[in-house]
Amino acid sequence: ESGSEDIDILPNGLAFISSGLKYPGMHSFAPDKPGEIFLMDLNEDNPRAVELRISRGFDLASFNPHGISTYVD
Repeated sequence: ESGSEDIDILPNGLAFISSGLKYPGMHSFAPDKPGEIFLMDLNEDNPRAVELRISRGFDLASFNPHGISTYVD
């Protein structure tokens, strides 16, 4: 609904997408909704973004992702 802020695509075709950036002076389509991270498998015929569940104990209410990067070991 509010678009993505950033995307990082791994060599295997998995894409991680950050969404929900809130910035002073910038219009927000969902001002009361926390940020999210989505996963999309670009190898699929009809790829769909799937919201990843963030583990307990994380302050989700203040989650405001700005950018994303991955580390492959």
